[in-house]
Amino acid sequence: MYAIIQDGGHQHKVEPGDVCLVELKDAAVGSTITFDQVAAVSGDDLRVGAPFLDGVTVDATVVRHTAGKKILVQFFRRRKDSRRRMGHRQKYTELRIEAING
Repeated sequence: MYAIIQDGGHQHKVEPGDVCLVELKDAAVGSTITFDQVAAVSGDDLRVGAPFLDGVTVDATVVRHTAGKKILVQFFRRRKDSRRRMGHRQKYTELRIEAING
C-alpha cells in the first residue's frame, strides 16, 4: 500500500516504514506530523482525488533535521571583470512514515 502526498509544492510517494526528506518543518524530533493533502492511495484498488482525497491522512514521525548537498551558484558577466560564486545547502526534515489512514 502506498500514498502520494503533497507538501511544499512537491509530491512524494510514501509507504509505511519509508524514510523520506521533505522541506524543513517547525517540529521537534520525535513528534508526529499528519498530512491531509493525499492525492492518491493504492490498496486493493487505486483511488485518485480531484485534487485530494477526503478522509485520508498519512501519519509521520520526525527523525531528524538535516541539510542537503552543497550546490555552487556562479554568476558571470562577460567583459566586465565580474564573477561571483556562492554556495547553498537546502534544509530538510527527515520523516518516517508510520501509517496511511482511511
